Amino acid sequence: MQRVLSKIFGTSNDRAIKRMLPLVEQVNCLEGELSKLSDADLRGRTVLYRERLAQGEELDGLLPEAFATVREAAKRSLGQRHYDVQIVGGIVLHQGRISEMKTGEGKTLVATLPSYLNGLTGRGVHIVTVNDFLAKRDAEWMGQLHRFLGLDVGAIVHGLTDAERVAAYAADVTYCTNNELGFDYLRDNMKFSLDSCVQRDLHYAIVDEVDSILIDEARTPLIISGPSEQNTQIYTIANRLIPSLSEGKAAEPAKGIEETGDYWVEEKSHSATFTDEGIHKCERMLRVENLFEPGMLPVLHALQQALMAHSLKRIDVDYVVRVGEDKRKEVVIVDEHTGRLMPGRRWSDGLHQAVEAKEGITVRSESQTFASITFQNYFRMYDKLAGMTGTADTEAEEFGKIYNLDVSLIPTNRPLIRNDEADVVFKTKKEKFDATAEELKQRHEAGQPVLVGTISIETSEMLAKKLKKVGLKHTVLNAKKHEHESEIVAQAGRKGAITISTNMAGRGTDILLGGNPEQMALQKCDHDKSHPDYEATLAKFEGQCATEREEVLAAGGLHILGTERHESRRIDNQLRGRSGRQGDPGSSQFFLSLEDDLLRIFEADRVKQWWDRVGVEEGEAIENRMLTRVIEGAQKKVESRNFDIRKHLLDYDNVMNKQRQAFYARRLTAMSADDEALHNEIQACLEGYVVGLLERHWPQRGDPEDDDYVEMAHALEAQFGIAFSIVEAPFRTAEGGRAGDRDELGHAILASLNARLDQKKAEGRQLRDEEYADVDGYPTFEQIARDLQLQILDAQWKAHLHTMDALRESINLRGYAQRDPKLEYQREGFGLFGEMEQRIDDSFAEFVFRFEYPRPKPQAVARRTEGAATAAPAGAKQGGVTGAAAAGPVAGGAAAGAVAKGKVGRNDPCPCGSGKKHKKCCAA
Repeated sequence: MQRVLSKIFGTSNDRAIKRMLPLVEQVNCLEGELSKLSDADLRGRTVLYRERLAQGEELDGLLPEAFATVREAAKRSLGQRHYDVQIVGGIVLHQGRISEMKTGEGKTLVATLPSYLNGLTGRGVHIVTVNDFLAKRDAEWMGQLHRFLGLDVGAIVHGLTDAERVAAYAADVTYCTNNELGFDYLRDNMKFSLDSCVQRDLHYAIVDEVDSILIDEARTPLIISGPSEQNTQIYTIANRLIPSLSEGKAAEPAKGIEETGDYWVEEKSHSATFTDEGIHKCERMLRVENLFEPGMLPVLHALQQALMAHSLKRIDVDYVVRVGEDKRKEVVIVDEHTGRLMPGRRWSDGLHQAVEAKEGITVRSESQTFASITFQNYFRMYDKLAGMTGTADTEAEEFGKIYNLDVSLIPTNRPLIRNDEADVVFKTKKEKFDATAEELKQRHEAGQPVLVGTISIETSEMLAKKLKKVGLKHTVLNAKKHEHESEIVAQAGRKGAITISTNMAGRGTDILLGGNPEQMALQKCDHDKSHPDYEATLAKFEGQCATEREEVLAAGGLHILGTERHESRRIDNQLRGRSGRQGDPGSSQFFLSLEDDLLRIFEADRVKQWWDRVGVEEGEAIENRMLTRVIEGAQKKVESRNFDIRKHLLDYDNVMNKQRQAFYARRLTAMSADDEALHNEIQACLEGYVVGLLERHWPQRGDPEDDDYVEMAHALEAQFGIAFSIVEAPFRTAEGGRAGDRDELGHAILASLNARLDQKKAEGRQLRDEEYADVDGYPTFEQIARDLQLQILDAQWKAHLHTMDALRESINLRGYAQRDPKLEYQREGFGLFGEMEQRIDDSFAEFVFRFEYPRPKPQAVARRTEGAATAAPAGAKQGGVTGAAAAGPVAGGAAAGAVAKGKVGRNDPCPCGSGKKHKKCCAA
């Protein structure tokens, strides 16, 4: 029925596109008028539009004129003109939706339309790409258009200083990467002054390759972390045991099958589990009685991670080993979706350490989280969010449920005529790759360029060796050989070219049939357009590429040959989408085998039955549309499972997100508070402490005894470092009697504390006026108190994150007691957050009394005040999968010179209130 209705009325997407056509027509009607304007008059339109916005006109009302202005500016500054379908794509992005446009349809140019319109507000537009190369390239390339129209353009990439970041974020349009955005947000929430923060409010983001960033990386939180106290030796010990164990099978009670071996691996869920016999064998080798005793749990955890490292993590597939910047070997994760290396990122929970032990390299210490956020929760903070990709429709449900983003399929400018052939399935991998080599030889001899897609470095290098043996010239692009990525991709369309590449997401370069003359000329002229021979070389290659293009078109265009299906149909579609751009001919086909992971893990029995029924001889293959649908069905199963995993993780992260937002809001208030607000905060903390004190020590019935007063006096002295006597105020009135009731005693205690606080402030003023009158920047009580508060906040938040991580790891056990783990996590997490807030209040109330004013030499004061706005973690590093090692806790500002009374010893409790020893916290 749905198909019949769609044929009669069109799909909902068709109807949505039709509703935009009148706007496109308005843009077209303005083209002739704007083309007559001088460059200065065209640029003056930006000033005019901003004036109209200031007078109350809406952006939607400006859209036709603004888009027409951008189209005209693109012709003059870039030599390009927006097609009508690109105008439609721009409207979709402005409306806060996802625009699905096929590869080669000009998504980069489309983004200039809504970015200019929304950039007129002056609130900032972020165009988000997947890597630094694309961010820099697009800022320079498309920045020409925006600057032509008078907008400021910035780029946020790795390695910028804070001052450079502030300038880039202040621009009307900022090109940036998702990682840099997230880390800047986290770093800003660890700074000690508003002036040192780099980001402004999150207004509008256009996310390029939106499926890669918001879906593929949704399970990868951004983490800033520091070193933990864990002993790494246990990973080395655990690693020695695993090779002695044998793999078996899981129990199947329904079939009466018992578990076998020492462990079993479940590839579908990506897990490995010890059997009872495996645990006993480990206990015997370690000479311990019970690995489940509390003291042995770290060892058991290390064993589980070592088992994962050996059974599920493969070198040159999941990671590579290379020499790092510190000249030591390191394990670097390979992004499963893009095939790129991810330096600086580490697997969490000890898995990275287990892989390091497996590879026999230095095991680096685990990390403790200082701050973290997922891309899901970061991008949901924007007032308006939009995205672009060539492959979003398969994930439309997830975009709608998680991000409230609708997907619009934008028609191609020219009809897509690529021929997507049915999959060819072989029995073994050897047969598949033999056939692949033969297929490549035939197409190469015919002059047809072929892009070969692989899903791992291992496969790409194995295939490259096979082609080398048979004498077929080829080029390899993978995470190990990415230095000349854009050049390799640009020339993949040359006559007879064979290019072997891992996943093609986010490559950012179109494959031009016949070759890219500009890239060829640049390569010949040392990548310098000012080279004296550049123009002549370019002209020569333009003629050569034009001739080759005709020959390639005659040979059938670019052919895509996939050597394995990815878990996600979307990644396969990204590979296919490299062929058939802008109406060019092309074709695609996948060569598969029954030994491929996807078929082996998810559809082995079904495909095997099909295979036996057809009766295929050795060396032959099946090419059948129905078999292709079976394979796509397996992909749908995996996609559905992965969506459930991401949704499950988001449910838990939403709890942390609410806590994160509440904590960061409090920290921002503390950082921006004036002196009056700071004193009010101190009063609130003192009142909270006194109320709690009286609740603990004032009897439920009757009046307190002397022992109760003694306990209160001792508690006050322990908290504030001030001696109280029960025969003096506040425990005695001026007349010598006891307080009449609890409220009266509470007010008396507060009055006494405030009197001592006034003395503390007076002491600071006296020091400044008498001993340091000639020294600039001697800190006031308020400056020290403000920085102390920020240090206490950061230390308690760090400890809270550690507690929440431990809760998250153990919460699933509540399911055995018939309790919902998610609800339990939410309930218990809320309680832990409340306890953290109470510790913050109590610690702040304590240390405004306990600190001592600094007594430095004058030169030291001057130096310290210059760095009073120190950003947190000087050495804190960024992690994606988890945090890498970093320096100790945050410290900075005026409080850096203040010390707690009694000169805190290394083994004393840390004065920040974390509950740890000083040497393992702020003195680390």
